Amino acid sequence: MNLASMKPILDLAEEKGIAYGAYVTVSYDSALAAIEAGSELNVPVIFITGTDCCDLMGGFAGTVETVKRAAANTLVPIALHLDHCRTYEECVQAINAGYSSVMIDGSSLPFEENIALTKQVVDSAPPLGIRVEGELGKLVGEEGNLIVKGPEGAQTDPDEAQEFVRRTGVDCLAVSIGTQHGAYLAAPNLNIARLKAIKALVDVPLVLHGGSGTPVDQVQDSIRNGIRKINVATDVLTTMIKTYTELSTAPGFKYNTAIYPKVKDAMKEFIKGKMNDFRFVK
Repeated sequence: MNLASMKPILDLAEEKGIAYGAYVTVSYDSALAAIEAGSELNVPVIFITGTDCCDLMGGFAGTVETVKRAAANTLVPIALHLDHCRTYEECVQAINAGYSSVMIDGSSLPFEENIALTKQVVDSAPPLGIRVEGELGKLVGEEGNLIVKGPEGAQTDPDEAQEFVRRTGVDCLAVSIGTQHGAYLAAPNLNIARLKAIKALVDVPLVLHGGSGTPVDQVQDSIRNGIRKINVATDVLTTMIKTYTELSTAPGFKYNTAIYPKVKDAMKEFIKGKMNDFRFVK
């Protein structure tokens, strides 16, 4: 099967005024969970993997093969997206391995350097039909080996966003409006006014990172104001670990492989809930 481009998926989200989730995968079972959820609800599935996730599945090529095997019998579009890549070289490796989109994350760099790095990836991708996501602004929290603490968390400047999109040609833009990578230590308060200002100045789909743990009402408010892709990683992995722990520590538990389909089904039900939150916006 061929992996889908992320562009028509996000174009459809824009047309419908909804968002589609992008869910982390670290194994065949976690990929199958999201694909079964999407198939049951007839919702496209976007997978996100950092390079650390890829290492668990045999690198970029192994990850592509894992997702393709899990998606062999589905009819819904399946996109595979490299998340938070910080080097041009790794983006190219992922593209050559078969990823359908990549994110080049230069958000920790000075503005001009972020533009230069992002444009380098964008200029390499279109001939292959690959879509590129850029990021402007910094999310508090931990992503891979990059840690951003509270005072350093810089929300996206609307005017810079307009210039960034114009000069780089990115297909979508991840913005910082108050979410956090990883688990929240305090309740978030998304800056919807800032999101509205960004949306008014850029003409590409906007992406919300740090979707785990963000209250549904705030998530849906962000969708109403232009967010079209929402990354969900921590909550998927937490569901997987929590379910395995609960099952394996239950009284009388005896290990056998039947535990794994139950963990997969728990992830599937969690993802179905997120899919519905993102497409049924009140």
